[in-house]
Amino acid sequence: MHGILRRLFALLVLRPIAVLMLGLTLHGRQNLPKAGPAIIIANHNSHLDTLVLLSLMPLRLIDKVRPVAAADYFLKNPVLAWFSLHILNILPLERGNAVRGEDPLAESAAALERGEILIVFPEGSRGSAEVMGKFKGGVARLKERFPVVPVIPVFLQGAGKALPRGEIVLVPVVVDAVVGMPIAWHGNRAQFTLDMEAAVRGLGAHLPKVFDDGD
Repeated sequence: MHGILRRLFALLVLRPIAVLMLGLTLHGRQNLPKAGPAIIIANHNSHLDTLVLLSLMPLRLIDKVRPVAAADYFLKNPVLAWFSLHILNILPLERGNAVRGEDPLAESAAALERGEILIVFPEGSRGSAEVMGKFKGGVARLKERFPVVPVIPVFLQGAGKALPRGEIVLVPVVVDAVVGMPIAWHGNRAQFTLDMEAAVRGLGAHLPKVFDDGD
């Protein structure tokens, strides 16, 4: 039942919003994963980012796509928790579990072992509209465990203007998504994190400049 609701939501809500309200333009569709396991990484300015990325995926894969999201936000009340878990199909991330001595990547690793497709925002949290922050190393640790799993970069532009952090009213703004080729793994986590950040930033160079480096 949840799978049917998930596909209906993608077809009747996500895609119309992406196309009609946001005028979503997709570049590099051929680089999207055709199957799992895979990791999609992107810059993060808005809750719209997750919805935009979900709207890009074919319906046949939608049940395998798992946005990695903060449990303390998305599970903070029963209604939001139900929607997040069963419709958005999030993989809840407990932000404090490393402090408790637990493996913060355990659930993500299990999802990859099941052949699922993770959506991860390596900045860790939403930044200011169209300003990209430094990437953290969690994805590199996953890549070290699963070196053959592709990590696919996506640059999103406009979502941070359409629904900035702290706002609830959607502003019609054209959104672009640029999907790149998988990022090569050379066995060095620190370098791979830098490579991911450079890859996402580089994809933004294909678009008209409305993006601030944050430098």
